Amino acid sequence: MTKLQLLYPLGLGLGGPFCFINFCRRGFQTIPLSGGASPAKMSMEFYSFGPYKIDPTEVFYTTPLSYAMVNLRPVVPGNVLVCPRREVKRFADLTVEETQDLWLTAQKIGGRLECFHKASSLTFTIQDGPKAGQTVPHVHIHILPRKDGDFERNDEIYDEIDVKENELKEKLNLDKERKDRSREEMCKEAEEYRSLFILQS
Repeated sequence: MTKLQLLYPLGLGLGGPFCFINFCRRGFQTIPLSGGASPAKMSMEFYSFGPYKIDPTEVFYTTPLSYAMVNLRPVVPGNVLVCPRREVKRFADLTVEETQDLWLTAQKIGGRLECFHKASSLTFTIQDGPKAGQTVPHVHIHILPRKDGDFERNDEIYDEIDVKENELKEKLNLDKERKDRSREEMCKEAEEYRSLFILQS
């Protein structure tokens, strides 16, 4: 599929004066820039994930209240995170609208990733608070496409998530560069996932 992405000034209620337009053989989709960001500001815009800044190239889906990003240390292929845009430490602190949007976004993404990875099931999980294994103080849903035999015992996946989260806590120091998957690898994966939503949004 050939795609051309343009930045075009539009004032059509698309989230501000600028939006992206993705063209492909079967149609197009407009993607508003949050807060009416100008093209110059777009390349410098980052998403907050607790104290961390996430490069927009690692984000593959957004709504006005949520965003989805690829995982630095995936437990299984397709393991992604869905987060509220607002930095919220605990699930109970989300607004009703944020909660609805977060879960509807997770539902949509999960369905597409299950098909994309030829999985047969999905695991959705939230670690809500430090004692539950949450290492980044920002609510996030893990989505994990599941296949037969990916873990010997099904619940081992939760142990593996805890291990990865603890490794992340040790590795993600704000004064150090992230060293796990390369940025290029994560950007490529995000681009693949982004294409799943171009025509079906």
